[in-house]
Amino acid sequence: MLTEALLTWLRDSDPALRWQVERDLMDEPPEVWEATRARIATEGFGAQLLALQDPDGQWAGGAFFPADFDFQEGAAGQPWTATTWTLNSLREWGLGSAVLRERRTAELLAENSRWEYENLPYWGGEVDCCINAWTVANGLWLGADVTGIVDWFLEHRLPDGGWNCEWVEGSTRSSFHSTLNSLKGLLAYDLATGGTEATRAARRSGEEYLLRRGLFRRLSTGEPVAPWVDRFAYPFRWFYSVLNAVEYFRQATQVDGGTPDPRMADAIELIRAARQPDGTWLQARRHPGRVWFEVDAPAGAPSKWLTLFGTRVLAWWDAHGGLPGVSSRRRGSP
Repeated sequence: MLTEALLTWLRDSDPALRWQVERDLMDEPPEVWEATRARIATEGFGAQLLALQDPDGQWAGGAFFPADFDFQEGAAGQPWTATTWTLNSLREWGLGSAVLRERRTAELLAENSRWEYENLPYWGGEVDCCINAWTVANGLWLGADVTGIVDWFLEHRLPDGGWNCEWVEGSTRSSFHSTLNSLKGLLAYDLATGGTEATRAARRSGEEYLLRRGLFRRLSTGEPVAPWVDRFAYPFRWFYSVLNAVEYFRQATQVDGGTPDPRMADAIELIRAARQPDGTWLQARRHPGRVWFEVDAPAGAPSKWLTLFGTRVLAWWDAHGGLPGVSSRRRGSP
């Protein structure tokens, strides 16, 4: 499915995407994709976001919400312009951390940025699992001390093995969204530091929560947990999908070694089924909310980002022989 025409289309893109195409789909030598990656700081999406940084180190004047955000605006969707969302984008696109370290971004955020929740200091995190996971990943990237937040994850894992941002409201059952985002933060910690037995155990527990459910099924009935599991949209933001989840497991095997877990087989087939005859994946929607600028296709159009992710995870899976599927219904688990 990876035709010359498809590669040409994918490569004709912003450096933030192009370097990943060169590295992961084209097997270009490091000197090629590293040169493209270096351009993120000076061209395209990355350069545009860097130019929007405030003198105090933040973006849009706030930690998670813009300073001028009227919470009545919530009906129009979560805004995606504030500091955490912007750092997430720059980090996930592959911007070299030296650019922001030279600007003393970590120090400036420590001095000037407070969470909207109880005015807590930025690098101390708050009570939301997803926010804390992104803060861990961003802090490690920028050189901030986030060990306290890592310890928080160990303390707030739920009895079923995962996490839920609604724990503060009394929830004792894990969430697909919260668990996946928490796992990403812990993976970033293990990758950057080597991790500890406790963080590795917490990751295994969260991974098992998702794998026991085949990445998209209810444990009680075996039915899909919700229609959003195979609705793919980029940027992923905080939203769960099987594509987002399998991409996490692909990255985790690069850190931990090993091969894909066969319990992902049915989720892989959902991803494969969404591929169009020309090898592309379509953008399902644009998440509502204020953005600095659009970085991908409108709803219904072929998405270069989703096509990168979809092609990459299928290549990873197929490289291990396309492990035989083990349907959770056939296993009788649920």
